[in-house]
Amino acid sequence: MDCLIHSIEPSCRRRSRPGPMSFVRHFKYKIVKQATDDFRKVLYSNVHGTAYRAVLRGGRFAMVKDVRDCDQEEDLFYREVQLIGRLHHRHILLLLGFSLGRKRLLIFETAENGSLRDHLNDPFKTPLNWRTRLQIAVGVAAALEYLLVFNDPPISHISVNSSNIMLDDNFNAKLSDIGILNSGNGADRKASCSKDCMGQECGNIIFQLGVLILELVTGQASENGGADLIQWIQEPRLSFSQSIDRMIDPDLGNTYDDVELKNLLSVARLCIKSAKNPSFPIKQLFRYLQKKLDFPHVH
Repeated sequence: MDCLIHSIEPSCRRRSRPGPMSFVRHFKYKIVKQATDDFRKVLYSNVHGTAYRAVLRGGRFAMVKDVRDCDQEEDLFYREVQLIGRLHHRHILLLLGFSLGRKRLLIFETAENGSLRDHLNDPFKTPLNWRTRLQIAVGVAAALEYLLVFNDPPISHISVNSSNIMLDDNFNAKLSDIGILNSGNGADRKASCSKDCMGQECGNIIFQLGVLILELVTGQASENGGADLIQWIQEPRLSFSQSIDRMIDPDLGNTYDDVELKNLLSVARLCIKSAKNPSFPIKQLFRYLQKKLDFPHVH
């Protein structure tokens, strides 16, 4: 982190009006712009914003994300940035700071192995083994439990897909797309995200987790919202069982465990059903994953 601090010369934000940035660092906009090659190094883009790769002095990397809603009041923006800055979880990218200019920017720690999508789709990358894929599924579920259940107020403006799941040097999953806009105030968040996380907003997030699991199993990108994968998981049991062998990622060969595969696909099916009618809260799904896949110590 010291390398990052010295490389793009942040200064602490000091403000006399409401919303002081007490612990999130302020980075100079022109330096961040240079580090992203004038915002040309795009990692991913969606409704929440665009993420860029930043190359820092000495060859170090960071991820810079722009926040698209520039109509938000500045003090509300600062409060939301502090909220994200307080998030500390092994499966969530750490927010290092922010920058203001023509874009509102968030600067995150880097993940050495890039995105999950890269590893599933790039033929030049070493395929992810079965155990690593299970580790990623459980890690993402752990991050969602933290955000939706244990964080106060709950964070429910989240996007989950292989493009914004980043992988560190040990291939641990790092959730990188936690929206800070359109989240409302704390009371609004609590109202939309019930104690057991059974509301529609949470159901949509759990649905995204299901699509991600299908990507991990099949190695296929979830184009068009994962329509093909969703259609497959919703097939009648008999035809679904008969199609598993041809749907599983060929890169896995025969290295996967049949029982673990069936358990993982069962979780995916439950998650997909949550889009219309959430039946199982994320906490229960996470505990099921831990138990069935033998990952008892993920937090």
